[in-house]
Amino acid sequence: MPVSISASGGEVVFELADRARRMAGVRLIEELGLGGPLPLTRTPNGWRLTVGRPDVLRMEYLFEIEDHNGRRHTVPDPENPQRAGGAFGDKSVAEFPGYRAPEWLEADAAPGRTDPVEVPAPDLAGPVTAAVWSPDALDDDTPAPAVLVHDGPEFARLGGIGHYLGVLVAEGAVPPLRAVLLDPGDRNEWYAANPVYAAALCGPVLDALPPATVRVGVGVSLGALAMLHAHRRHPGTFAALLLQSGSFFTPELDPQEAGFSRFRAVSGFVAEVAAAGDDPAPVPTVITCGTVEENLANNEAVAGELRRLGYPVTVVRDRDAHNYTAWRDVLHPHLANLIEAVAHAA
Repeated sequence: MPVSISASGGEVVFELADRARRMAGVRLIEELGLGGPLPLTRTPNGWRLTVGRPDVLRMEYLFEIEDHNGRRHTVPDPENPQRAGGAFGDKSVAEFPGYRAPEWLEADAAPGRTDPVEVPAPDLAGPVTAAVWSPDALDDDTPAPAVLVHDGPEFARLGGIGHYLGVLVAEGAVPPLRAVLLDPGDRNEWYAANPVYAAALCGPVLDALPPATVRVGVGVSLGALAMLHAHRRHPGTFAALLLQSGSFFTPELDPQEAGFSRFRAVSGFVAEVAAAGDDPAPVPTVITCGTVEENLANNEAVAGELRRLGYPVTVVRDRDAHNYTAWRDVLHPHLANLIEAVAHAA
């Protein structure tokens, strides 16, 4: 086994075969804050590293391999078949005792259809596009709940959110609804507290969609910040929010992000929320974040500010990191509960 856990469960061992000694060095790339990249030590048959088991239920990792000419490349563990897709490619996965993938992954989704939507947005230097999923039982003119998902196609592909919503509909856990999977466009520009994007989303984009009885906004990382920003700029658009690992940067908590081109816009919006005396539309909100994420402190701070402003806020701390599998694994029951609560109240 390339990855093993000690009998006591307190250590994790990584091994990489290299009997021909083609490698000059190997390092472990991880996102759990272990102090990496961590060098593996040469053994007679390859390379080996032992680390204390991190306080997570699963771990994504890569190997950085250096050849004898000093060239480096990063690869998944060739001896570990477990992989997880990510925005920048596949990573290898070590799953620890206690981890369980969601049961809904194996359930059948309601049959449906997907229609493309494209809305001109000249001020954004490109159209806003989306894929709108509707169950077959719902015709285009019938108002229904809508779940708007930032980074939607990627979240559907890597985190299964479209399948999840289809399963909820099939099982009758929520009313028939539409999933609006929003493409991010120029993500770093559009999602970084950009009032032009918020105006496009809450104006012409919504006008181009089928009629909605109620809307739930979903976002991960920078997309979570953008969803909260759109809600604050256009109160009444969303009846509930699911914000996962939001990029709620502040100069105090996130100096490592200061080089981001729109850091000032993002941190300025977060400061605005912290300074607000009231809110015209506090809505039920779930904030999820990994226990080993850099974003945990700023997510907890924003949760506190939203509570102060009257939002019913649930904070979910997941024993994972900043990745689509982590976001997938905490969708249920929190998103279902939000949809059910606001749909029945509409």
